Amino acid sequence: MKVTVSRKAHFNAAHRLYIENWSDKENTKVFGKCSNPNYHGHNYELIVSLTGEIDPVTGMVIDLKDLKDIIKKYIEDPLDHKNLNLDVEYFKSVMPSAENICIYIWEILRKQIDLDKKLEVVLFETPRNFVKFSG
Repeated sequence: MKVTVSRKAHFNAAHRLYIENWSDKENTKVFGKCSNPNYHGHNYELIVSLTGEIDPVTGMVIDLKDLKDIIKKYIEDPLDHKNLNLDVEYFKSVMPSAENICIYIWEILRKQIDLDKKLEVVLFETPRNFVKFSG
C-alpha cells in the first residue's frame, strides 16, 4: 500500500526576472515589477511530498526527521536569504522563475531521496501563486 507524506519548509530569497540583452522597457513589459533592476524578494513556502510503500518494520514511508534534515541542508541553507540571480550558480544561466526554482529544488532533492519514492515539490511564491513539479 502506498502512502504520501509531506513536509512543509520555508525560505526567503530575492530574484530578478529579466532578459539580459533586452532593454529595461522590454523587460518591464514582459516581467512587470519582477524585472526591477534592484531585485525583489519572496517568502517562499515549500511542500515536499513523497509517495511510497510503508516500511513494515518502521511503519513509515520515510522518517520525517530525515526529510526535514535533507530539506534544510540542500534547500533552506543554500537558498535562504540569498539573491538567486547572484548567489546561486545554477541561476546565473537559468531564469529564476517560480517554475525553474521548483524544478531546481526537485532535481536537488531527487538525488537525496530513494528512487522507490515518488517525489513532488510544490513551491508557493506568494500565498496565491504556486507551482508544482513531480518529474
